[in-house]
Formats: sequence, C-alpha cells, structure tokens
Amino acid sequence: MLQFSRTKIYMIILTCVLAVLFALPNMMSASQRAWVNESLPSWFPSKTVNLGLDLRGGVHRVMEADIDSVVIERADDLAALIRSDLRKEKVETLRPVTSVEGIRIALRQSGDVEKARKIMFKAAPNLVLNADGNTLIGTFDDAFLKDITDKTIAQSIEIVRRRIDETGTREPIIQKQGERRILIQIPGLEDTSELDEILGKTAKLSFHLVNGGTRHAAGSKLLPMAENPAEEISVQRRAMLTGDMLTNAQAAFQDGQPIVTFRLNGLGARKFCKVTSDNSGNPFAIVLDDIVLSAPRINEPICGGSAQITGNFSVEEASQLALLLRAGALPTELYVVEERSVGPSLGADSVEAGKKASIVGLILILVFMAVAYGTFGVFADIALIVNMALIFAVLSGLQATLTLPGIAGIVLTIGMAVDANVLIFERIREELRSGKAIMAAVDSGYSRAMTTIVDSNVTTLIAAVLLFAFGTGPVKGFAVTLAVGIMTSFFSAIMVTRLFVVLWLKNKKNAKRKELPI
Repeated sequence: MLQFSRTKIYMIILTCVLAVLFALPNMMSASQRAWVNESLPSWFPSKTVNLGLDLRGGVHRVMEADIDSVVIERADDLAALIRSDLRKEKVETLRPVTSVEGIRIALRQSGDVEKARKIMFKAAPNLVLNADGNTLIGTFDDAFLKDITDKTIAQSIEIVRRRIDETGTREPIIQKQGERRILIQIPGLEDTSELDEILGKTAKLSFHLVNGGTRHAAGSKLLPMAENPAEEISVQRRAMLTGDMLTNAQAAFQDGQPIVTFRLNGLGARKFCKVTSDNSGNPFAIVLDDIVLSAPRINEPICGGSAQITGNFSVEEASQLALLLRAGALPTELYVVEERSVGPSLGADSVEAGKKASIVGLILILVFMAVAYGTFGVFADIALIVNMALIFAVLSGLQATLTLPGIAGIVLTIGMAVDANVLIFERIREELRSGKAIMAAVDSGYSRAMTTIVDSNVTTLIAAVLLFAFGTGPVKGFAVTLAVGIMTSFFSAIMVTRLFVVLWLKNKKNAKRKELPI
C-alpha cells in the first residue's frame, strides 16, 4: 500500500492540476471568464457549473396537451380502416361519425349488424361495441384512452426537450405533471418570445393528395394556402405521409431562394415513392399545421428518399422550419395553463447562504483534522481542498445543474470526505499501540481500513444512484453531487493523502523518527 511508481505519482499530480484548472472558472466573474476566452487558447477550461431555477431564476411554465384531438385523429384512422374492411365484405355503410368517445357507423341493411360487429371488433378490439338498431356504436375503453394519453405526453416531453436543446438552453427541467400536463423550467431564461415561438407550433408536417375539383368530397377537408389564406384547396383528410418519417431537415437555397430540404426513413421513402408513382400528374399538398405550404404537381415518381419544401420563406423562416422538423413534430398542441418568472434575488440569497455554510463547514473540518491528527491531518486537509476542486471540475465538465439540494449534497460531501482519512488514521494509531514499527503500522492501517472504506462508499453510491433513477428535478441534482463527491473523496483520500504520507515517510529526516505526528 505504500508503493508509488513514478508514473502513478505524475498521474496523481496531473489530475490535481487539471482539477484546479477546470474548477477555476467557477471562481471567476463573467468579465474575467470573457477575458480568459479571448486571451487564452481555446482548449483552456472555461465551462462552469450551471445554476438551477431556484438559484439563478428563470421561467416556470405548465402546458396542457390537447389529447382530445389525438383521440379524434385516431378515431378517424380506425373509422377509415373499418369502413374499408366492411366494403371488402360487401357491407354497405353511411359515412362513419367519429368523436372523442368512439365511432358510430350506420349500416344500410339491418341484417348486416352481426356481420359488421365481428368485422369491426377484429379491426379495432379496443372498442366496446353496442348496437342501436342498424347503427353500431364503438366506445373506446379506458385502457386505450390511457395508452394514447401516456404515449402522447411521453412523445411531447421528448420533443419539447429536443426543441429546447436546439436553442442552446442548458439543463431544462421537463417532466410530466398530472395526466395531461407538462412542467417546463428553464433556468436563466429572460426573454420567452423565442420559447413561445418554438413551443407554440406543433410543426405537424403531412402530405395529402389534392382532390380534383370536388371541394366537399367525403373524407376531405378545406385548408388555407400559406401565401394567400383566403384561398382554400380541398385535400384528402387522411395523410399519405407524415412528418414522423423524416430523418433530417436543413435550410438550403435554390435559385437564390431559401428552401427546406428533408430526408425520409426507409418506410417513408418507399411510401413516398409509391404515392408519387400512383399519382403522377396530380397535385400533392405539403401541409404544415393545417396550412398548405405548397401544392406542386407530381411530374415523376420521387424514389430517392429526399425532397424539398418550397415557399416564400425568409432565411430565418426556413431555418426555424428546419429546426422544428428536425426536432420532431409534436403529436398535438400544447396550451399554456400556468406561467411565472422566478426572480434571481432568491437564488442569490440561496447561493450566498450555501457559500457561507460550505466555507464554515470546510474551515471547521480543516481545523479539526489539523488538531486531531497533526501533520497527517494537514495532509488530509490538502486532500480535502483537492477534493472540492475535483467536485467542481467534474460538475463543470458534465455541465451539471446546481440547485439548492445540490449545494446541500456538496456540504454533506465535505463532511463525508474526511471519513476515509479518519478511519485510516485511527487504524494506524491502533497498529502503533500494538507495538508495530512505523512503516508496518502505516501499511497495515491503509490495508485493513480499505475494506471498510470501499463498503461505506459503495453503499452510499448505491443510494445516490437510486435517488437519481427514481427522483425528479432537484432530487436528481442532489444525487449527482453526492455521487460525484463520493468518487472524488475516495480518490483524494486513497491517492492524494496517501501520496503525501508516503513522501513524508521516505524523507530521511522523518524516517529516523520513532513516533508519528498523528
């Protein structure tokens, strides 16, 4: 335990130096960091720990998803599928009526009720079927509605997160609240106009065949043109292709005009190829959020898996549209039901209180270790300072968000950081009292305390992992700082302090001592 190769010594020193360098930006003011970025090479560490909403201020917003529109859209798809199956079996029907409750299909012949019931159940087993004369009424069961709600919210959360990340905002808190709501907290955000622009759009891209002349045909809908909202065209209600089949979207230029190019996945490319092959010569509407961007004529099959959206875009509009499509289409609209701005004054007070608690705790521990264990206690104090630098270096590198519970985790880590050294030093004292020589006592102290140290750190680390896995928001922040503190304190106690002890023992003057200053 007392052997250090030259390579290991250099690695420990290098780790400590890097820890100080990566933690240093957190001690600088904004102007000092700006000077560092301008004056020093780009590789020089400049990242800092992000402050959470409770420390930095920002925006707190709760949005509710329009689940009803998703249910109706699913009902329309099921109704089209059921009607197609009924036609194949020669069962004549009137146009299905859909709602958030389910589907109503009126049959022309009352004798077809049982036959239609079986076909309808096979096509949509999640419908509870009842008959009212020659009308079949299918009501969605609770499990089906819950599944739609859960999937819509989960997809919305993921897409909102991706969109916000695209803007460069760091460490937002985005999570489910209740059954239909999403909580969004963005630290440090002052201007919400960009957020409104991004989250206010569903960016639901779809491709529809244009009806040839019949404006009110069954299964169609009227949509306004983007260039002239007063002009409407009739398109088939059912989309032939949807935006979730996109794999990428980028702003580009064609003949000096901004356009948006996109690529489709394998399924989308095959479907797009078939649709354009079967409808060559017919117009094809490109629809974004129920507005027709353009309705070009299909001159030839498009089978390459890539296409473009043209329109009177500005450069900014083309870039914004590409961003929305690239981040993904929200499955439904999100409405703001609560919003408030959190001022930074409370955060400044919290940061100041956290600083005071950390400094007081650190000073008390430094004094205690030096008094209780003498020179070896000073070694432990130096390792503790290195440990603090390591914690902030790792948090800065991870771009972790520091919240008030996170500060509590750091303060707790300060107290826990010296546990390993206390165990080792007390074990060394026991070995010395038993009559062992100094070198043997120190070696035995480290060897025998190691099992206890590893066990205690592993159990605490397991608790931190569980908190991170099952916790939300600030609880995760506490778990991160606790886990990072455990690992860095283990390194500082086992490597840094031990290196000081070994170098001190190998000094010729100290080697002649008959007692240890511990």
